[in-house]
Amino acid sequence: MVKQKTIKNEISLTGVGLHTGKEVTMTFKPAPINNGFTFVRVDLQGQPVIEADANYVVNTQRGTNLEKLGVKIQTPEHVLAALVGCDLDNVIIELNASELPIMDGSSKYFVEAIENAGIEEQEAKRNVYVVKEVISFTDETTGSEILVMPSDDYQVTAMVDFGTKVLGTQNATMKSIADFKDEIANSRTFSFLHELESLLENGLIKGGDLNNAIVYVDKEISETTMENLKKAFGKDKISVKPNGVLDNLTLHYPNEAARHKLLDVVGDLSLIGVRIQGKIIANKPGHYVNTQFAKKLAKIIKIEQRNHVPVYDLNLEPLMDIHKIMAVLPHRPPFLLIDRIIEMSDSHVVGMKNVTMNENFFVGHFPEAPVMPGVLIVEAMAQTGGILVLSTVPDPENYLTYFMKIDNVKFKHKVLPGDTLIFKCELISPIRRGICHMQANAYANGKLVTEAELMAQIARKQ
Repeated sequence: MVKQKTIKNEISLTGVGLHTGKEVTMTFKPAPINNGFTFVRVDLQGQPVIEADANYVVNTQRGTNLEKLGVKIQTPEHVLAALVGCDLDNVIIELNASELPIMDGSSKYFVEAIENAGIEEQEAKRNVYVVKEVISFTDETTGSEILVMPSDDYQVTAMVDFGTKVLGTQNATMKSIADFKDEIANSRTFSFLHELESLLENGLIKGGDLNNAIVYVDKEISETTMENLKKAFGKDKISVKPNGVLDNLTLHYPNEAARHKLLDVVGDLSLIGVRIQGKIIANKPGHYVNTQFAKKLAKIIKIEQRNHVPVYDLNLEPLMDIHKIMAVLPHRPPFLLIDRIIEMSDSHVVGMKNVTMNENFFVGHFPEAPVMPGVLIVEAMAQTGGILVLSTVPDPENYLTYFMKIDNVKFKHKVLPGDTLIFKCELISPIRRGICHMQANAYANGKLVTEAELMAQIARKQ
């Protein structure tokens, strides 16, 4: 079992945003299990949180941009690539501005900061999606295509062709995430001269200089453009070197552009929210096609996970039988709705109930065609989750559990006498102050029958 990882200590970096030109301080902080990568705008009232989620992508011009409830995060892809490249799962990124620092245009300084902060394993299994068939997305307008195929490891190949002589056709491959630090992380962002002119005219790249972006000269530079570039970059002199790169910046690799595109793919695909075991092949990748593919794959994964029915050996001795359950829960028949607890960790719990015709609710709930009431299935899931939250206090017999909220409830199949119900509850966020927020699923006959997001709080008996 591969465990989740976070950083040991918090660490800060200060830089400027490439497009806004604003100075920003960014702080990496350790995060609890199942947190994922989350951004916190500490400069705004309430310090709103924006998850690194493909569904929050609103714009991909000159970078990936996220927005949630009006709160924006600009160009997070290089930071996200560094987090994935350092094999992390859970990190909080605090910012005092909307745009992340560009640094040298690569992930190098972020990787160094993470290594200085240290990495530690957490007591939870890493969520990995194992690719079983080819999944692809094509942008018909540009011809860009990205796909994933089965593989024993997470691999990425990027192929770029911008139809220019100065850059030509380039390829780059990362055979393992372990190669990211040494082969990909220091590959810097790049732009073509014709793009640079447009960006300058539109007031963008205010934080750019010739040390954080490679500029490929794909056209003749006019005197007017040369003067604008000198002014924008604060240089007395600008020249074009024989390799077609503006000024005296030395390429780290002949195929640095392809390596940076690969870096962007790694960062953008982190927005899927789970690790991928598969080989990514990206042909002419860009932030739009990357994030559209991330949205498509995230949706496929969500559907597969929702329809995945866990299998448990009900002949094994349970973790808790009915007597141990009654020692923890205050409920009693006929309102005690779980018979066993099969397994439990710090972040999940699995319970079971045998549904029989002798249940008292069948007397009045369609006695000629008995169906278990949906509200009681939700209550049974909540009781299962109650076992998890009550396990966090030393004297559970002195506490009661109360519902705070029930969201996104769906009843998919009927539950009938003779069915065996399996309840699985997993924390959406860590338990804090006795408040438990969990995703609860109920299964019967090899199918998902009910799902809901539940929030409950334990309180000491008066």
